[in-house]
Amino acid sequence: MPQSSTSLVGSETAATNAASPQVLLVDDTESNTLVAKAILKRCGSVVPDTAENGLEALEKLRKRRYHLIFMDCMMPEMDGYEATRAIRDGEAGTEHMDVPIVALTANAMQGDREICLASGMSDYLTKPIDPRLLVESLNAWLGRKHGG
Repeated sequence: MPQSSTSLVGSETAATNAASPQVLLVDDTESNTLVAKAILKRCGSVVPDTAENGLEALEKLRKRRYHLIFMDCMMPEMDGYEATRAIRDGEAGTEHMDVPIVALTANAMQGDREICLASGMSDYLTKPIDPRLLVESLNAWLGRKHGG
């Protein structure tokens, strides 16, 4: 991944695990998950938790606090749109109702971004994942600088 203009927070171990942002990566395709995890791990203290579908994501959210969710849109059992609506409705706990949810989708047609935002997602990134854009999204939604 090319070096971006962002830098690690306090570079020595990027603050400590206690200060590490808790990120949930929801995607049913193993290769997509591996790529996104590798990019996020390069961001210093970011080691994402993963879920394979919306139902699994809701279960994880009920057990742990997350600061940011990267959500695939098309998944079996419960897709990202339905999972996002459930999160916004408080089904994963009221503490997650306003958590930033960034769509990670192969849908790049005109109108797809609007569909994601209308479902309650906060932002939209297309696949294949652009490492620079993923890091920029992480920084924007967490209000911090992470390396890339």
